[in-house]
Parts: sequence; C-alpha cells; structure tokens
Amino acid sequence: LALLFQSEVKYSCVSDSDCQRPVPTTGGGILTGRCVNYNRSLRTCEIQGWCPAEVDTVQAPIMLEAENFTLFIKNSIRFPLFDFEKGNLLPNLTAQDIQTCRFHPVTQPFCPILRLGDIVRFADQDFSKLASTGGILGIKIGWLCDLDRSWEHCVPSYTFTRLDSVSEKNNVSPGYNFRYAKYYRRENGTEYRTLMKAFGIRFDVLVYGNAGKFNIIPTLINTVAAFTSVGVGTVLCDIILLNFLKGAEQYKAKKFEEVSPREAEPKVLQSLAHPTESGVLDLGAF
Repeated sequence: LALLFQSEVKYSCVSDSDCQRPVPTTGGGILTGRCVNYNRSLRTCEIQGWCPAEVDTVQAPIMLEAENFTLFIKNSIRFPLFDFEKGNLLPNLTAQDIQTCRFHPVTQPFCPILRLGDIVRFADQDFSKLASTGGILGIKIGWLCDLDRSWEHCVPSYTFTRLDSVSEKNNVSPGYNFRYAKYYRRENGTEYRTLMKAFGIRFDVLVYGNAGKFNIIPTLINTVAAFTSVGVGTVLCDIILLNFLKGAEQYKAKKFEEVSPREAEPKVLQSLAHPTESGVLDLGAF
C-alpha cells in the first residue's frame, strides 16, 4: 500500500534503498522497503497496513442532547472498626423522589440522580467543548462521620473536578479519546476492519471516608503522652506526693533541705571570707 502523504518529501523515494531504515515511520503501517509509484510523477515508500490510512481531521457532530442524560449513583461505605455501614440512598428517599429529583448541592444534596450537564458545570467546564475533545471528570463522594452523634448525621457529600486538566492544555492530544476496531472477513478471504475513534466524557466515581468515635482508653494515653512531652507530668507527681499521700513528710525531707537562720549566717560569712574570681579580699587577713 502506497503512503498517502504526497506532500511530505520525507516519504518520497527514487529506489528501494531510500526506503530502508532509518526512514521515519508513519504510524499507519510497517515499511516494506520497496519504492513504488504513488502516481505518474511521485514515488513513495510502500507500507504494509490497513487501507485507506486513517484521516484524523474529520469533524464529528456533537451530541448536545447528552447534556440532559442522567446518572444514577448507588454507593455505600463501611467502617469495620465501628461495625458501621451506610449507603447514599437515605431512608427518607422514596420511589417518587427517584423519578423526579435532580442533584443540586444546595437544594437537593442527597439526590442520587445527577444530570450530566450539571456535573460538567459543577466541575467548572463547558459541555460543548468537553464533548468535542473529551475529558475525564471525577465525582468525589466523601463520608466524614462523627459516630458519637446519631446515625442520621452520617451523610455523603458530593464534589466534582476535572481529573485530566493537564491534557486539556496539550496541543498534541487534548482531551480524552480512544480507538477501537471491528474486524471481519469477506467470502473471498479479504480481511476488513472498521476503525472508530471515540471522543467522550468519562466519569470516575471516587469514594473516601473518615469516621471517629470517643474512647476513654486512647484519650488517657494521648493525654499522658502530651503531659509527659511538656514536663507537666513531673509537676503533677510532685503536687500529689507532697500534699495528698501519707508519706508526704518523708518525701519532703528527701526532696528539700531546711536551714534555720542561725545556721545560715555562719555559712554566709564563711563564703565571704574566701577570695572569688571577682577579686574580693580575704577578711581573715586583716
């Protein structure tokens, strides 16, 4: 199969030697090493691949109707440490609500039916642009529960963001797309395929959670550790031993040394009678 890039000089050739490596590959097939006639005036390197080569410039119509499609999310979370489990379908939700409600972070924060256009808007994106280039949006469901409160207070919260924001600014391959093919063989043995390149919006549901409940044992351990780290434990022990225990007097005798005024005066004079580093004279020499 001859290459279809007649405007690209790098694929033109005169003889088979021009089609050997390192001739740049096209991505459309494998170079056979032969130089063949593309037309009467141009010879190009032959490749072995599917014919015709892929045309990546076709503008496909956008399904703007998909903006009104809805997504039903059914989610649950479990905290095995507290033997707690709950789902996003709250008990007060009825079958009638499922048919009529649409999620809104203020008016309908617990409705599990989400409109695609609203999801894109909550993620600060434009639906028409996102539908043409494709993209990946994240639906984050957070469970932040204080299990000391009643069961009804543990409810999910929804946030939305674009996960491939880096590829949005890429000039080579912006957005999200993928190719897939259907292969079949005709009666004469010729193998055919239909190659499709799909642009779309992919939704990733990300669930995270954190739960806590009061427990006296870890509270005491953390309190003691905090007191020890700042030296408060020593002060508290001294207060208890000096004032509240039966052997407080013995502990005081070991910890403190009591000196009467009469005993203290000779010791002060004796300390003054010796020279010091500051140059005080010895009183005993006069």
